Amino acid sequence: MAVYNDAICKRCRALGAKLFLKGERCFTSKCAFEKRPYAPGKNKISRRKTTSYAEHLKEKQKAKTIYGVLEKQFRKYFAEASRQKGETGINLISILERRLDNVVFRAGIATSRKEARRLVSHGHIVVNGRKVNIPSYLLKKGDIISLSEKSKTKEEFKNRFEESAKRTASSWISVDTSNLSATFTDVPTKEDIQPQFNENAIVEIYSK
Repeated sequence: MAVYNDAICKRCRALGAKLFLKGERCFTSKCAFEKRPYAPGKNKISRRKTTSYAEHLKEKQKAKTIYGVLEKQFRKYFAEASRQKGETGINLISILERRLDNVVFRAGIATSRKEARRLVSHGHIVVNGRKVNIPSYLLKKGDIISLSEKSKTKEEFKNRFEESAKRTASSWISVDTSNLSATFTDVPTKEDIQPQFNENAIVEIYSK
């Protein structure tokens, strides 16, 4: 599986938005975007004019970076979203939010989506009592995710879950800290998520 291996904080600076890619560090004074909220390079202010296409492309890059999805898979998600009823952009957001690694992060089991992907890939997560090690697995309404029985015995995971769940748990995910589990209660709306990117710009760039 291909992954992005460049400096993560550079992505936030290059895209001009704080995308919370490093978990706990993003909430501290060590956050690189807070220190240098401008694109990497020598000059703080760029005199370069940006085109409409470049602005739309940036919105797509934000979405791909936030959810940790590469172009081939992102394009598949868009194709699926366009086949569904309703607005394509909203459908795309819903698909991305249903990813297992995203829900693990949203539930507070992991402090970042990158860490969530690692937990899923290493077999620490079960869905409806069955181990699932595919980060892109799409959850359905009512699915229950939790740490594996072996992982539940580790204080490291228990403490992390209880602390991060307080901060990152979302309204469409019901968290049970006593059982170290969470239920995907419903597919969230755009208003629930308040995405950090313009989904309509992504629709436009793929429609050209």
